[in-house]
Amino acid sequence: MDNLEFTEDEIQRYARHITLPQVGGLGQRKLMNAKVLVIGAGGLGSPLLLYLAAAGVGNIGIIDDDKVELSNLQRQIIHKTNKIGSHKTDSAKETILSINPNINIMTYKERFSIFNAENIISQYDIVADGSDNFGTRFLANDTCFLTKKTLVSAAILRFEGQISTYSAYKDLNCCYRCLWPKPPPKGLIASCGEAGVFGALAGAIGSIQAIEVLKEVLGIGKSLNNFLLIFDTLSSEMRKVKIKKDNNCQLCGSKPTITSIKKHKDYS
Repeated sequence: MDNLEFTEDEIQRYARHITLPQVGGLGQRKLMNAKVLVIGAGGLGSPLLLYLAAAGVGNIGIIDDDKVELSNLQRQIIHKTNKIGSHKTDSAKETILSINPNINIMTYKERFSIFNAENIISQYDIVADGSDNFGTRFLANDTCFLTKKTLVSAAILRFEGQISTYSAYKDLNCCYRCLWPKPPPKGLIASCGEAGVFGALAGAIGSIQAIEVLKEVLGIGKSLNNFLLIFDTLSSEMRKVKIKKDNNCQLCGSKPTITSIKKHKDYS
């Protein structure tokens, strides 16, 4: 552990964390040393990135190949109107550094794919997936398992959101494929663009995702490993569902068939 001495600015900035017995100076130093990759600077990535930065997570990676559009601004609060047409990674970085200029931001203006997934993820401790498509979610899950990284994955559609943590490479934890073995056929489940999404829902689920990432870094509380948290905004109900590890899972089961992301077709 690095020297626990903080500057006066850091003491003031992180005072509410340092005061918490579960965090303290040691915990804040963990956050400042942490390396977190965020996949997607959109609806979920926006609040997630803002809270990770505000918490003092010292090294944050952002991968997204999109540019800011007017239709994004209903929920993607990290971007401003004057950033329409800019790369989302650049826009997000500028906003993050305006909140906390003392952290390191790495940006990747490219699509998360089989060609860069392992190389990028290997540089981080934890991956937070806020993508909007099944191909990316399965690729993030499989790559995190194969590179032994913890994944905090979330998704939103219409008025419902869900989130879970996957550390299937250790203990008896399940992976994303234990819950959904394969992506659904194309066209079966509408995208946010096709079906819509309640803007503030992105803020709620993205904030919970930030909480779970911070808990994993700090090693506090009860992890969402082996649980799926589902939030229905219309009924104001939140359910926590137990997930069982699938011993026949093709990725983390006893006889895996997925041993490399280069040899699979679920990511397109």
